[in-house]
Amino acid sequence: MGYQLELRHFSYFLAVAEELHFRKAAERLYISQPGLSRQIKQMEDILGVKLFIRDKRKVSLTAAGTYLKKEVDYIINHLEFTLKQTKLVQTGSLGEVRIGFLGSAMQSILPDLLIKANVQLPQIQFSLKELANSAQVEALEKDQLDLGFVRLSRVPENLQLKPVFTDTFSLVLPKEHVLNHMNFTGIEQVSTEHFILFSSDYSSQYYDKIMSICEDKGFTPVVTHRSVHALTIFKLVESGLGVAIIPTSLQKGFRMGVKFLEIPNISQRAVLYALWKKDNRNPALPPILDLL
Repeated sequence: MGYQLELRHFSYFLAVAEELHFRKAAERLYISQPGLSRQIKQMEDILGVKLFIRDKRKVSLTAAGTYLKKEVDYIINHLEFTLKQTKLVQTGSLGEVRIGFLGSAMQSILPDLLIKANVQLPQIQFSLKELANSAQVEALEKDQLDLGFVRLSRVPENLQLKPVFTDTFSLVLPKEHVLNHMNFTGIEQVSTEHFILFSSDYSSQYYDKIMSICEDKGFTPVVTHRSVHALTIFKLVESGLGVAIIPTSLQKGFRMGVKFLEIPNISQRAVLYALWKKDNRNPALPPILDLL
């Protein structure tokens, strides 16, 4: 067969793999549906594999198609970023480092890192995106991020973890709560209160650690609200809907009707980790890792 795979084939494949609907994918690509179907059939013929299972009701990926989608995601993202980096290098820059982070990283280590980088490595540019733990892991694996800041102790083998900041935990209370710095002796004093916690979607390991703080003191907290955003948690506490447990550094930068009491006599610590892909080829990343 005289046909060869071209970049457009992969773009067409990815659109159908994401939409799992030929008409929607064709509209997204601004081509006709029959034309898209022909391109996908041509790609399958060239590869000699079936990528999609089609019937009258739905489109789904085959095992081969699922594998190819994951790899094409990486290839397309890496190609787009490589072209962008090439333009930056032409201007004398070392390139761009794409950083994902949790909100607490912006209250602790990230500003210091960026200040140091601006002084010592002014040729490097940055793009920043606040993302949950799981979203950062996925983006790193797809080559959409170079560096993440997460609260995870276990990650896929192709990623590298480095602890960069260890924090204590604090109790968040409404401003008018009876407990204060003078009479607060332990988390068991709020054992009958409702708790507002970071969702397990934020990090199941982190959620378990928060629960263990309470369970070590002899009670299981009644969790009535969960969120992945600190601001939402603080607003719920301010409204009198419960109390919360957070990394102590997360209190910085917020001015709300709440107060923070560091929790004494516990062994648990909130560890913030830097996370990157072991085979990351961005030449601007190693100098930033050195600053950590």
